[in-house]
Amino acid sequence: MAIAREIEDIARDLIRHQHDHPPVRDLNREADRRQGFAQRVGDDFARLVGSWIFVLVQAGIMVVWVVLNALNLIARWDPYPFQLLNFVLSLEAVLWVSVVLMALNRLSDRDRLRAQHDYEIDVKSEEEVKALMNHLMHQDEILLQIVNRLDRADRELKRLARRLEPAHEVGAEAPRSGGPERQLGLPTP
Repeated sequence: MAIAREIEDIARDLIRHQHDHPPVRDLNREADRRQGFAQRVGDDFARLVGSWIFVLVQAGIMVVWVVLNALNLIARWDPYPFQLLNFVLSLEAVLWVSVVLMALNRLSDRDRLRAQHDYEIDVKSEEEVKALMNHLMHQDEILLQIVNRLDRADRELKRLARRLEPAHEVGAEAPRSGGPERQLGLPTP
């Protein structure tokens, strides 16, 4: 009966591990939800400007421009030093650089958000490890208590066995010397 109570006490002492932090977030989905129409168009345009397709199309347009003006196939709208072409390319470069810089700023914001998320995950991991270590230390204490109780019970059983040994030896000798059966007048086998 006392052992059952001790087991119940040990069971009550066990720590229950609980997750008390919010779940992990999907940063890409959150960042995409926050973006407006202009930002999405800017990101798509920045992706286009940074591709080989865009470079090849721009080179093709410049070659056609120069060929049409140099060979005088159509009325010359931009003679040889191609000042209009330089002006158009400069305007394009200003616009593209601005759009790309805005896209880079958004990427920087996303990286900052990702770094914050990594920090939150690290904190959660640290809390989990601490909780697990506390749980394991508590289990070690309980196991030590159980081992000590088993050791005490083993010593008690050995002590009782030593006390019973002489009584058992006396009880084994008694029937040979005319034990209780003879005293009661019972037949012996």
